[in-house]
Amino acid sequence: MSVYEIDPLADPRWDELLQQHPRASVFHSCAWLSALKSTYGYEPVAYTTTAPGMQLKNGWVFCRIRSWLTGGRLVSLPFSDHCEPLIDDPGARKEIAQVLQRGREAEHWKYIECRSPAEDPVPEGFGPSQQFYLHNLNLEPSLEQLFDGLHKSSTQRKIKRAQREALICEEGRSEVLFDKFYTLLVLTRRRHRVPPQPRKWFSNLLSCFGSQLTIRVASNQGTPVAGIITIRFEDSLVYKYGGTDERFFRLGGMQLLLWQAITEAKKSGLKEVDLGRSDVNDKGLGVFKDRLGAGRSSLTYFRYPVQLAGSVALRHGMLTPQKLASCVPDGLMTFGGRLLYRHFG
Repeated sequence: MSVYEIDPLADPRWDELLQQHPRASVFHSCAWLSALKSTYGYEPVAYTTTAPGMQLKNGWVFCRIRSWLTGGRLVSLPFSDHCEPLIDDPGARKEIAQVLQRGREAEHWKYIECRSPAEDPVPEGFGPSQQFYLHNLNLEPSLEQLFDGLHKSSTQRKIKRAQREALICEEGRSEVLFDKFYTLLVLTRRRHRVPPQPRKWFSNLLSCFGSQLTIRVASNQGTPVAGIITIRFEDSLVYKYGGTDERFFRLGGMQLLLWQAITEAKKSGLKEVDLGRSDVNDKGLGVFKDRLGAGRSSLTYFRYPVQLAGSVALRHGMLTPQKLASCVPDGLMTFGGRLLYRHFG
């Protein structure tokens, strides 16, 4: 069985595969890959057992990351919650994994990483490096049932509070709305002592996804209090980024925006809302997503070689965004994120 490399951004068969494969996600999309390449310089590459000129039957997409700070590596995919190999045949999966492992030595990659749900077969030679929960909300129930599934105190009550306070909610893709969202994101990242993602990243997402991406911002008497970004892909709505002003937590702006997004997704006939991942040790974020009625599943990141899958290699063994934030003044946090984020993919 031969293995071929393709450029998913140049090969039209990649989009055709995504339209047909039930496990394809927003993170496999050309729009997401283009934003990664434009922002961070990562090189997308997909591996397949389908010969050139034939209809693409499978594919495993990665980004080649070259960094003087954290080392060269092959990741599927950086800054993406999950990215399953779109391979149904175990033999093809094994063959591609073996080619990747041989390629690591030739290319001098520090490691290879894949990010798959727990039920996905683990490639031979790979070991677990990080553990998360993945949160998905099934939109099959009625809107009334979905609302009843929200936590009565911390979610339903907050939504009703936001409605009583008459928070103004805007949605769209304008520069003004983008500015409001990014300001809230920076506030949140500073509060968590983590550098914010570069503004260019969100500009590229807007450009690459177009009408599939929506910015939503809630304001109180002209002051933005909460903002989120959602992306529509096939029959899913993906909530990926959010920001809040902690002075207005009590008003329930975030809960209102997410409920509006859920409502619109349901009315549009979508099947699920992908609420993203939470760290197994981040109980606060996990509980927040649980209280939206979402179900949990396990999400494990695997690395090859297995000896690099332990806690020492977990964060490249030397520098993390949290360590960076601990030594960077608030005024330089945004600059630090813009300068160094590409090294953490």
